[in-house]
Amino acid sequence: MTRYVSSCFITLLVLFLWRVEDIAEACKCSPPHPQQAFCDADIVIRAKVVGKKALSNEIKYDIQQIKMFKGPDRVIHAIFTASSPAACGVTLEINKEYLFTGKLETGRMHVTLCGYNPPWEDVSAAQKNGLTRLYKSGCDCKIIHCNSLPCPISTTDACLWMDW
Repeated sequence: MTRYVSSCFITLLVLFLWRVEDIAEACKCSPPHPQQAFCDADIVIRAKVVGKKALSNEIKYDIQQIKMFKGPDRVIHAIFTASSPAACGVTLEINKEYLFTGKLETGRMHVTLCGYNPPWEDVSAAQKNGLTRLYKSGCDCKIIHCNSLPCPISTTDACLWMDW
């Protein structure tokens, strides 16, 4: 009987440790400043989500592009994201407009939780102005986050922004 209990205990321990490893690999990142997200992205668009399709390990969202702020000279019809938030996948609502900042991978636009993909209604007037005018000209500096003033700037390419 004790051998059976030991065997069950070891099996449960292995299963528990296996599950802890899955949890430990969850998506971890700090939200980027909108300008930094713009500069780091291959594509920045305003679009409305019009459809959703689950694929093997990702989700394809069909979109209706409204405006291209940065990217290739073509219309984007779909964006792709990981199938779960633990893998940095983004969850979007159908018939809602978003600002998407993403990467171009094998000809497809990919977005993650580590990018900047807010609903369009949450984008401030200053951020909208930045998208059309200011952000592109500021890509030669690295936005730094500062919790208190004075903020120590240690590199020459650092830019301090207070509208975080």
